[in-house]
Amino acid sequence: LLLHPVEKMSKAKGKKPQRSGSNVFANFDQQQLLEFKEAFTIIDQYRDGFISEMDLKDMWASLGIIQDDKFCAEMLKVSPGQITFTAFLTFMGEKLADTDTEDVLHNAFACL
Repeated sequence: LLLHPVEKMSKAKGKKPQRSGSNVFANFDQQQLLEFKEAFTIIDQYRDGFISEMDLKDMWASLGIIQDDKFCAEMLKVSPGQITFTAFLTFMGEKLADTDTEDVLHNAFACL
């Protein structure tokens, strides 16, 4: 959903929280949940609890980027239904599932 991250997401002590069943909230630590909630609130311009096409257009415009309806509609196709905070967390969890922790990345660049 986010093509250009606005802020770096925190990684508590470089460890990924353990996944536990279908509870998407258990996949993230408290700091990550707060940051995702903040990001969701920034995108949810109309504060109705859902990310809509208009929310996306307004969010992009707030970044100084004008996107057309087709682009925003394509972004919404990642979700089979309305994008709530829980759906947003699920999507972000899927995107972050195979990424390295901050410590691993730091160590990789430290040896260069």
